[in-house]
Order: sequence, then structure tokens, then C-alpha cells
Amino acid sequence: MPLPAQFLDNMEKVIELNEQNFDTQVLQATQPVLVDFWAPWCGPCRMQHPILEAVATRVNGWATVAKLNVDDAPRLAERYRITSIPTLLLFKNGEQMRQMVGVQSESTLVNAMEAMK
Repeated sequence: MPLPAQFLDNMEKVIELNEQNFDTQVLQATQPVLVDFWAPWCGPCRMQHPILEAVATRVNGWATVAKLNVDDAPRLAERYRITSIPTLLLFKNGEQMRQMVGVQSESTLVNAMEAMK
């Protein structure tokens, strides 16, 4: 049975990052990018995911929402000094502009991203 279209849309809107595509998808992006540093075993990270899906729907077209599994990309986690997850970094024009640690609300994330327009 196929997945509902709404579920597929949300899956496509939260981009999965890795060490191979991080620079292209984040540092070379021309629009704001919110990156969630997470891990599958992290309970708060799992709570953050549906919020990220909602944010991705709201910012679709002018910003990007992405996730990076720290277990799969330890060098990037170290590079950005991630010591607690979830940690969300907001990038604009390849520069880290803001860091938020812990589960963040949809309004907090959207407001932070709108400030980067």
C-alpha cells in the first residue's frame, strides 16, 4: 500500500545529510538552512522530528530543513562541537548564524529562520 501524499511530501522536505553532501547542501546553499544534529537512540531527537516536518512545510521554497545523524557523521559533529543532541544549527550563506540545544518549538524555529531572510 503506498504512503499518503502528505507523508511523502514531508519526507522530501526534511533533507537527510551525510558527510558527502553536507558542504553542497548546507555551506553552498543560497537560502537559510536549519540542520538538526540527532541520533536514532535519542528520545528528545525523536520528539523534534515531527516539529521539523511542520517547519519544513512552513518554510518550503525559501529555506531548507535538514537532519544529520551524528552516529553516521562523527567528524561533522566534532567540527561543529556538538556535545548534546538534539542541537539545531541555522546557517546562512555557509556561515553558522545560530545554535539551539534541546527540543525547539515550531514557532521558535520558524521565527529564527524568518530572521535570516
